[in-house]
Amino acid sequence: MVNLGLTKVDDALVEKHPGLQTYAACQSRAFMKGTGSFIIGTASLFFAQQALQKRLPYPLQWNLLVSILASSVFSYSVTRWETMKCTDLWVFLEKGGLPDSNSSNDGPSLTTPADPKVTKYGDTME
Repeated sequence: MVNLGLTKVDDALVEKHPGLQTYAACQSRAFMKGTGSFIIGTASLFFAQQALQKRLPYPLQWNLLVSILASSVFSYSVTRWETMKCTDLWVFLEKGGLPDSNSSNDGPSLTTPADPKVTKYGDTME
């Protein structure tokens, strides 16, 4: 049995997806990096604002609010970036290749159509 957080995963699922434990470890690391960046960011911004208190005097509650909001945005971006790397790792482990983010099937074709388009009035469009 493999543990994913507090739950145990059945061996049949682990055999079907051999990279599951690696992916779970990567996700756990990503969330811990996000949590750490929130704590360190909040503390560093709070102390930086305390040092600048003489130039920008405002109450302690605003110091905390600015520190927490800025650190939340920063930790979200760190967690999202790391989670995207884990997603690429999962695709690599499952399919054996990295996803190609540059190619899109929805984009316009660079080749010209074989026959020209005709309007409902019979005019040929180039």
